[in-house]
Amino acid sequence: MAVWRRREFLKRMSAAAAAAAWGPVAKADASERVQVGCIGVGGRAAALLHSFATHPQCDVAAICDVDTRKLPAAIETVKKLNGKTPVAVQDYRKLLDHRPLDVVVIGTPDHWHAIPTILACQSGRDVYVEKPDGHNIVEGQRMVAAQRKYGRVVQLGTQSRSNKHFLSAIDYIRQGHLGTCLVAKAWESGLQGSIGRPPDSEPPPGVDYDLWLGPAPLRPFNVRRFHGSWRWFFDYGTGDLGNDGVHRLDVARWALSAAVEAQGQPPLGLPRVITAHGGHWYFDDMQEWPDTLQVNYEYDGQPGRILTYEMRVWNPYPYLGEPEGAAVFGDKGYIIIGNRGWRAYQGKEQVAQDTGSYDESLHIANFLDCVKTRRKPNADLETVGHPSSLLCHAGNIAWRTGHRLVLDPITETFANDPAANALRTRPEYRPPYLLPDV
Repeated sequence: MAVWRRREFLKRMSAAAAAAAWGPVAKADASERVQVGCIGVGGRAAALLHSFATHPQCDVAAICDVDTRKLPAAIETVKKLNGKTPVAVQDYRKLLDHRPLDVVVIGTPDHWHAIPTILACQSGRDVYVEKPDGHNIVEGQRMVAAQRKYGRVVQLGTQSRSNKHFLSAIDYIRQGHLGTCLVAKAWESGLQGSIGRPPDSEPPPGVDYDLWLGPAPLRPFNVRRFHGSWRWFFDYGTGDLGNDGVHRLDVARWALSAAVEAQGQPPLGLPRVITAHGGHWYFDDMQEWPDTLQVNYEYDGQPGRILTYEMRVWNPYPYLGEPEGAAVFGDKGYIIIGNRGWRAYQGKEQVAQDTGSYDESLHIANFLDCVKTRRKPNADLETVGHPSSLLCHAGNIAWRTGHRLVLDPITETFANDPAANALRTRPEYRPPYLLPDV
């Protein structure tokens, strides 16, 4: 079996890209260090806080969380890793008023991605924001408009775009080993659990619940509509399609486009037709998004292409050897890309492979390098992050309406479908948490 060695991949990378991905980073002088503000310090945001605080070119100067119970531990983390005590506030607007900040890191729930990103861009800061790019399509469009208008660097937290084995997989595909590729697939098949049906209760002390709800409708507090499990509700999250599926779809879209380009054709754009089937069929609990889902994305062209996303968050076994992953199928071979490596096949024979890991530090290093050089980051919001997030939002809309959607790739609206277009944004934004104009 011929093994796709890393040295072959490295020869095809530019010296600048290789240095950004692998080169050692010296501790920067105080005047050169990037001043970082982190909105959110719990859950996924805690990991981001740790990653930025450990980077030798960063000072985490300010932190923010609506749940003040989380702030003391976050302050201690920054003091331990950065050697400095950050400003700590409950309201993100006060964090944005902290003038020395160069960068804003947003690790909040989906419904709190867009507004801080836009305001940070307007205030002249660059942004690292978690995926998906917003709670809905219009939010993503508005974020892109702010990035473009104010000339900011905005990196979406789809870390695969900076990880070594994902890059080597794309390089392998671009050399044409798979032949003509018409089909790609992305999937989630890892076991998750029920969130139950606990009763409503009072918000915990130290939580600004009105601020946590933000633009979402006013509802009684419920522990399952809060930390961790907020993503399973229409008001705040985008289901597992926008939670984990965005990573898999991003890799599958990236890989399929690489296969198309290897055949001398233009890069893959947005799909033309989207259909979805599934439901909340397995878990008897209060979540609103489906636990079983299949979405088909059909692309125009000669030939056309199909990208399929499958989600089964109730089975305890992997699919194609990976609990979550992406695959591209060609007439010469196919490739399976997982979080820890990839394998390529011709017929039944494995002919190439590479291994790796999900290393967030590479994605953050790429972002910080672009903050200084003003180049586009690997998961640039406009060209990478929003198109991949749009797949999630459109798939969710297709499922909620039960309609076959025809997407206009320019306006990102759906032809002759008022019901689908109504779901491109919220029915209303609860004052004063309005989506800013750009």
